[in-house]
Amino acid sequence: MFGLGMPELIVIFFIILILFGGSRVVDIAKGLGKSIKEFKNAVSDKENSSQTKT
Repeated sequence: MFGLGMPELIVIFFIILILFGGSRVVDIAKGLGKSIKEFKNAVSDKENSSQTKT
Protein backbone atom coordinates (compact mmCIF):
# COMPACT_ATOMS: atom_id res chain seq x y z
CA MET A 1 0.00 0.00 0.00
CA PHE A 2 2.06 2.91 -1.33
CA GLY A 3 5.19 1.44 0.23
CA LEU A 4 4.04 2.22 3.77
CA GLY A 5 5.13 -0.19 6.45
CA MET A 6 3.96 -0.57 10.02
CA PRO A 7 6.41 2.03 11.47
CA GLU A 8 5.22 4.67 9.00
CA LEU A 9 1.56 3.95 9.74
CA ILE A 10 2.20 4.24 13.48
CA VAL A 11 3.89 7.63 13.01
CA ILE A 12 0.98 8.84 10.85
CA PHE A 13 -1.50 7.63 13.48
CA PHE A 14 0.30 9.51 16.26
CA ILE A 15 0.44 12.70 14.21
CA ILE A 16 -3.31 12.47 13.58
CA LEU A 17 -3.87 11.76 17.27
CA ILE A 18 -1.87 14.85 18.26
CA LEU A 19 -3.62 17.09 15.71
CA PHE A 20 -7.21 16.05 16.39
CA GLY A 21 -7.21 14.54 19.88
CA GLY A 22 -8.41 11.12 20.96
CA SER A 23 -12.17 11.67 21.02
CA ARG A 24 -12.19 13.39 17.63
CA VAL A 25 -10.22 10.53 16.05
CA VAL A 26 -12.83 8.07 17.36
CA ASP A 27 -15.64 10.18 15.88
CA ILE A 28 -13.85 10.37 12.53
CA ALA A 29 -13.32 6.59 12.50
CA LYS A 30 -16.99 5.95 13.31
CA GLY A 31 -18.10 8.27 10.53
CA LEU A 32 -15.73 6.65 8.08
CA GLY A 33 -16.98 3.19 9.04
CA LYS A 34 -20.61 4.23 8.58
CA SER A 35 -19.80 5.77 5.19
CA ILE A 36 -18.08 2.61 3.98
CA LYS A 37 -21.01 0.48 5.20
CA GLU A 38 -23.54 2.69 3.39
CA PHE A 39 -21.43 2.61 0.21
CA LYS A 40 -21.26 -1.20 0.29
CA ASN A 41 -25.02 -1.40 0.85
CA ALA A 42 -25.67 0.92 -2.07
CA VAL A 43 -23.39 -1.08 -4.36
CA SER A 44 -24.99 -4.39 -3.37
CA ASP A 45 -28.48 -2.91 -3.85
CA LYS A 46 -27.48 -1.68 -7.30
CA GLU A 47 -26.09 -5.09 -8.21
CA ASN A 48 -29.21 -6.87 -6.95
CA SER A 49 -31.54 -4.57 -8.88
CA SER A 50 -29.53 -4.97 -12.09
CA GLN A 51 -29.53 -8.78 -11.74
CA THR A 52 -33.29 -8.95 -11.32
CA LYS A 53 -33.91 -6.89 -14.46
CA THR A 54 -32.08 -9.28 -16.77
